[in-house]
Amino acid sequence: MNIVPNDLADVIEADRAHIWHHLMQHKPLETSDPRVMVEGKGVRVWDAAGSEYIDAVSGGVWTVNVGYGRERIANAIRDQLVQIPYFAGSAGSIPGANFAKKLTGLLPGLTRVYYANSGSEANEKAFKMVRQIAHKKYGGKKHKILFRERDYHGTTIACLSAGGQPERNAQYGPFTPGFVEVPHCLEYRAQVETESYGEWAADQVEEVILREGPDTVGALCLEPVTAGGGVVPPPEGYWERIQEICRKHDVLLHIDEVVCGVGRTGTWFGYQHFGVKPDFVTMAKGVASGYAAIACMVTTDEVFAMFKDDADDPMNYFRDISTFGGCTAGPAAALENVAIIEEENLLDNTTRMGARLIDNLRSLQERHRVIGDVRGKGLFCGAELVADRATKEPVDEKTVLAVAADCATQGVIIGATNRSLPGLNNTLCFSPPLISTADDIDRITAAVDKALTRTFS
Repeated sequence: MNIVPNDLADVIEADRAHIWHHLMQHKPLETSDPRVMVEGKGVRVWDAAGSEYIDAVSGGVWTVNVGYGRERIANAIRDQLVQIPYFAGSAGSIPGANFAKKLTGLLPGLTRVYYANSGSEANEKAFKMVRQIAHKKYGGKKHKILFRERDYHGTTIACLSAGGQPERNAQYGPFTPGFVEVPHCLEYRAQVETESYGEWAADQVEEVILREGPDTVGALCLEPVTAGGGVVPPPEGYWERIQEICRKHDVLLHIDEVVCGVGRTGTWFGYQHFGVKPDFVTMAKGVASGYAAIACMVTTDEVFAMFKDDADDPMNYFRDISTFGGCTAGPAAALENVAIIEEENLLDNTTRMGARLIDNLRSLQERHRVIGDVRGKGLFCGAELVADRATKEPVDEKTVLAVAADCATQGVIIGATNRSLPGLNNTLCFSPPLISTADDIDRITAAVDKALTRTFS
């Protein structure tokens, strides 16, 4: 890759003058250049300065699952756009129908796909369905939606209302009523000592249902593995007990697979590790690996039937639309994305490389006392940094970000929890593309090794 920085000077200045970037303070850009990414190939990206990086966060936010430079996806998008780029979701499309059939085949028990344009919007659709069901069946009473501390479900006001990350929510209230928090399930920071922490953590969800009144609780929304809240896989027994509780109290189970979906954890969807049967599954990021915008809310025949049981009632159907849910590029790209994962056996690769990543991080844990916990599922892993292993006092966020910055100077982009949990933004995050090789994994953890040595020496 040979990029001449001066060739992009005008682009950099246009960015500095006109782009409002996501999730960052812009004051430093008054005296330094913004990062502009120019090209990607495989697991590597190049910026406008010509610097090369291994991308260990799949596009910054866990999205480019099959890696960069996939011409077959780009060609499928181009061909589809020439044929027909868009028609509102009140009508169908060839790629929309074909991908819905393919997707539901990967989700046993789920049969209906509602297309949207972002993970936040997909989650909102499920929330609205729960609310409409409450009015149709329960006189509006069974409308409350439970969410979990540390989980994140999107950026809209309703999704922030279901957000368990106080710093993400700060200054954006007042929030939508009817959303109720349940405790987290991170065993490393367990609220009690017990031999079956997973079951105990799930039982705390039931305590909230009983406190609120089962006749008022319509749904429980959870990530299969908590993402931005610290990469938290569930403890053993957690999900099985959650399923029992939801069935006992007639609570719909909504699993947010926006991060974990489409291979990230080594199965098509994260919840499939645990044998549960959700009522709603939402997804976005990895559905088309970022090659086109697409999100999906997938549900059951039982839920779908509740929105067509009285055709004479003009209010009986789901009165909702997602403008860009009618775009055809998304499902066209998603079909190719899933085909690549199948043809290249990327689920198996994710499992193998995920095990290598965990093993490498645990080896670093033996050499660096600052690593208090290593956890993850597939190619979705975290290393929590602590100032003291005995007390588990977290390292401050600024220092954690310094470790990530050091890795970037070595040509490796990793993630870190930030501005999410007061005092607990202390986890390094890793989610490289599903095509990663053993050499890629080793280079990622070697960079972390050097960064920890320099930062904490």
